[in-house]
Amino acid sequence: MNGPPLLVVDRLCKRFGGVSAVADMDLTVPAGETLAIIGPNGAGKTTFYNLLSGRMKPSSGRITLRGRDITGLPPHRISRLGVSRSFQINNIFTEMTVRQNVEVAVTAKQGQSRRWANRASANRVVQQEAQSLLQQLGIAHLGAQPAGTISYGDKRLVEIAVVLATRPELVLLDEPTAGMTPEETARIIAMVRALAKTGRYTFLVTEHDMRVVFDVADRILVMHHGRELALGPPEAIRSNPDVRQAYLGDEETELVPA
Repeated sequence: MNGPPLLVVDRLCKRFGGVSAVADMDLTVPAGETLAIIGPNGAGKTTFYNLLSGRMKPSSGRITLRGRDITGLPPHRISRLGVSRSFQINNIFTEMTVRQNVEVAVTAKQGQSRRWANRASANRVVQQEAQSLLQQLGIAHLGAQPAGTISYGDKRLVEIAVVLATRPELVLLDEPTAGMTPEETARIIAMVRALAKTGRYTFLVTEHDMRVVFDVADRILVMHHGRELALGPPEAIRSNPDVRQAYLGDEETELVPA
């Protein structure tokens, strides 16, 4: 994680009328880090993701990616520059096969038209890249199945494969284990860990399951009322009385037992 930071957020604000959903946020994320972003409902996490991914324009402040100002750029331009995002709700084409979903994302990264993308399965390079991603995530055996017929947990993995098909440097995972069984959650944890070890990706992860957070994060950012409440390694966050108070209203109860 040496070298210049991948992402720098400087006094970022988003106001809706008189309400600040994100207020004076500062954040520096080195390349290769897995940073979890947590906070009570309404803390501003989704708005913060929307600002980073271009789905919203900030009221003020600055976002830079590898030193390039990306503040307020539209989502497609931010994606082309190396930022990709998953969503809480599955965002895949259920009528297509699993492999076709990934192939379409590969062609989009190459700047091809949707018409050409519909013929992606005839392109061997695209096929191979899609198959490699499916293998990396352990779902290659599902490639020929319609995406709408596979399990919920597998659909989440397909969506992550689609995200990775855009060859991002910065991956924003939004509640990746929401609605999953314990077994499916364990698969996602193992997948994020394995991808992080490759050194090719920097992860920002929002997650309500604190066991997932403490299993995958190098650092944890706690947001509260649109601001940073705490930022640090998992053990420091686990024992932080302000964090426990914000979550549980109890300074004596740990978020996750050690």
